[in-house]
Amino acid sequence: MLPPTIRNQLFGRLRQALRFFVPVECLTCGRWLTNDPVPFFCRPCWELIVPMKEPSCACCGQPFVSPAATSFTPDHLCQHCLKRRPAFRRAWTCYPYRPPLQEAICAFKYGGKVGLAKPLARLMIEALPRTVESDLIMPVPLHPARLRAREFNQSLLLADRLGHYVEKPVSASDLVRVLATDPQTTLSRPERLRNLRHAFSVPEPERVAGRRILLVDDVFTTGTTLNECAKALLSAGAESVDALTLARTVDASLVPDRLFAAQASRSCLS
Repeated sequence: MLPPTIRNQLFGRLRQALRFFVPVECLTCGRWLTNDPVPFFCRPCWELIVPMKEPSCACCGQPFVSPAATSFTPDHLCQHCLKRRPAFRRAWTCYPYRPPLQEAICAFKYGGKVGLAKPLARLMIEALPRTVESDLIMPVPLHPARLRAREFNQSLLLADRLGHYVEKPVSASDLVRVLATDPQTTLSRPERLRNLRHAFSVPEPERVAGRRILLVDDVFTTGTTLNECAKALLSAGAESVDALTLARTVDASLVPDRLFAAQASRSCLS
């Protein structure tokens, strides 16, 4: 078997040759791709993806506007968690759900571009919090009807690579979705809370009893999906449930200025 460096060089040259005959545009800026390492994205755009580093809620990970929020109380909670504490113990998010990551996740999830699974999982691993601990990793499941339509579970593809990296088992069958609900993206926050009640089940509770579970999903919006998954797992006897998502929807005021500066500069040049 060829060494990884030589193998990567060969793949890079092959990709460049293929793009000469079959041109591919960057999904963010429209630039023709050559030897860019990530499928469907040029290197400058992909490098705009920066981790979330702002102080955040000690439970759900909601970013705070001011660093002073956690200066004297590191375990400070956001208003949503203070009002109704989620079932999961802690949720971490790696990146803000903004372009170009937003375009990458949409292309991966809805456009069937599964070649993005590896670079997206790599982003998650690069920003993996040091305090994440688990006995078992679980992707947020899809209902069988939606899985048949999409043909893959994007969260499972991310969880599988994460599990390989941290050397933890990944289970795609111990948590199942039993209700075919409306897509969460089409609903308001109150509707999201009602939409997923009793939507998840644990077929064999003894398989999760006493275990620390890490749920993996692609995007955190309101946290309702993760919360309902955690409720089902804790009811089945899990010791604890944490969550890790690749991206999170955030207010524009919480996105790093350098990201907007880079996007403005690119717009001026185009």
